[in-house]
Amino acid sequence: MMKHFKYVFLSACTAATLVVGSLSAYAAPKVATLPIASVQSSEVKEALAQNWIPKALQEKAGSYSAVTEKDFNDALFAASKAAGASLDITFSLAEESLSREKAASLLDKIINVPYAKKFGYNDIPLNSPYESSILNVRQAELMNGISSQSFGYGKPLTNEDAAVLAYRVYKYLLPFTLPEASITEMQKAMESGRLTSEELVQQYLTRIEKYDDKGPALNAILTLNPEAIHIAKALDAERAERGPRGPLHGIPIIVKDNIDTVDMPTTSGCICLEGAMAPDDAAQVKKLKDAGAIILAKSNLHEFAFGYTTVSSLGGQTLNPYDLTRVPGGSSGGTGAAIAANFAAVGLGTDTGGSIRVPSSFNSLVGIRPTVGLSSVDGIAPLAHAQDTGGPIARSVEDAALILNATAGYDPNDVSTAKSVGFVPEDYTAYLDKEGLKGARIGIVREVFGTNPEVNQVMNQAIEDMKKAGAIIVDDVKIPNFAEINKYGSLSAWEFKFNFNDYLKSLGAEAPFHSLDDIIKSGKYHPSNEQMLQQRNSRESLNSEEYKDILLHRTKLAQEAILKMMADNQLEALIFPTSANPPVKIDNTQMKEYQNIGEGFKLSSFTFWPTVTVPAGFTSDGLPVGMDFFGRAFSEATLLKLAYSFEQNTHHRKAPELTP
Repeated sequence: MMKHFKYVFLSACTAATLVVGSLSAYAAPKVATLPIASVQSSEVKEALAQNWIPKALQEKAGSYSAVTEKDFNDALFAASKAAGASLDITFSLAEESLSREKAASLLDKIINVPYAKKFGYNDIPLNSPYESSILNVRQAELMNGISSQSFGYGKPLTNEDAAVLAYRVYKYLLPFTLPEASITEMQKAMESGRLTSEELVQQYLTRIEKYDDKGPALNAILTLNPEAIHIAKALDAERAERGPRGPLHGIPIIVKDNIDTVDMPTTSGCICLEGAMAPDDAAQVKKLKDAGAIILAKSNLHEFAFGYTTVSSLGGQTLNPYDLTRVPGGSSGGTGAAIAANFAAVGLGTDTGGSIRVPSSFNSLVGIRPTVGLSSVDGIAPLAHAQDTGGPIARSVEDAALILNATAGYDPNDVSTAKSVGFVPEDYTAYLDKEGLKGARIGIVREVFGTNPEVNQVMNQAIEDMKKAGAIIVDDVKIPNFAEINKYGSLSAWEFKFNFNDYLKSLGAEAPFHSLDDIIKSGKYHPSNEQMLQQRNSRESLNSEEYKDILLHRTKLAQEAILKMMADNQLEALIFPTSANPPVKIDNTQMKEYQNIGEGFKLSSFTFWPTVTVPAGFTSDGLPVGMDFFGRAFSEATLLKLAYSFEQNTHHRKAPELTP
């Protein structure tokens, strides 16, 4: 039921206990037997310090006397005015003392809880007219019971209680703070009635227009979902009727434009595929939609996922939001720049040789390259099918873990995911532990650090921070046979032509082109990709000893080397800089400056095993530096535990100043 109230919304209420008067069993109508300040003294003090709190409440604070209806109403109006909202509600001006249940009914006129969860207070009379209001104010995180079993029905609300409630109402009515908001904060705001998914989508669309189309013009977005608002409205209605599907209900997500979406084109960034429509959603996209997520937009990428600078014939050059003269990394650079600039809650990228990890590093983000086979690649335009994977790009480890929850698992259309059966936990967020680094043995792979002094300085500080968090550091571990492993060539140089031709066939008869050869003949691609396209198109067959050696022997050699090194040193994970070098300057003519990221990416790409990238700090000129936590097959839960602990002990993530 809609409340008569001019809505302005805010981020989560800061009250942790959610208990007003929850301390008090009252012995008489006007006197509490236990003062609220004994449990909530800090919040009471903060509330009474607000200059808008009516003097009547300030003067009576400390006496623990019952508040009158008039004084409580005055406090609520003062709170709304201070928050910049306006209440269109007629309250009673009675001088009578106010009961807790009637206070709940007054608060319920202000809020718009879409779906209140049942809660078993044992002191609410059967068929009480106040029951729904009590449940609503609890759901809105404004007012709880005096204990976990008792609401305090029939007992009076003290003046101090009233001051705290008014202060919570003030915070409730403040505008929702979108930049850097987490999925959990968005979900709480929607569950409490402070925000709707429709409003959330609109706020993100406004930011995209302000910062991607105009302002710094990041050029991260290729296509907006024209149905996003309509989808959000439907999800809001569903929440009101049945409650949320889960933590992703109504949450906007940006998807890299080489991942199929049935309702938007999928182009791989190439003008040759402009307007190309896939027959169905990619498996991961479908899972996200089933979880209630909204695919808000498709993002630019390095054309065909070929490189680390994110330039394409269809989308042009995406800029790094931390420095507009620098590249955002790639190939999922559009997703990286978009999530860093707060264009959506989270993003979905793909990774063959660093394409999730590098843009995460260059945009102060968290990225997960899952074990090949953990999450389906069905519906992802391939670079090297055997090595490809898709995963989240997010502003926090928790947000990334929530996306992995939704996207991991067996898919009958991707046989590689059969390996994941028995290795996917029920909830990756259950492993997030601030103390996760304590006692963990971490290996430092210095042979992939490179020579950039700024990156290495950040990494050395990160190592010291892990030591402070209790990690046991095993420094400078060596990868057996690393030189031999590095001699093998690229899988994508062999597989791309054949895999991509199969993908083009999957688009059906309406596809703009039906083979890589046709695309090359058309000339409709970015000129910087000419040589790579020609080389890949020259492959005649995968029935080659060289290809088989890369796929079989390189993989076996790399996996055995890592397993032995980790076993010999009793390691839970390895760490190294995601990129050995910071993002390069953009050359707007030919992209002549090569983005060298070093050799660390090979550990995950060659073994097909997982990596979690986290922000590690910044260079002296403000460029983000990322660090990889790498481990054995299907060790995502362990890596997330370690990465979360590092994140929570350092808090390196900073939003770009160019997109406030």
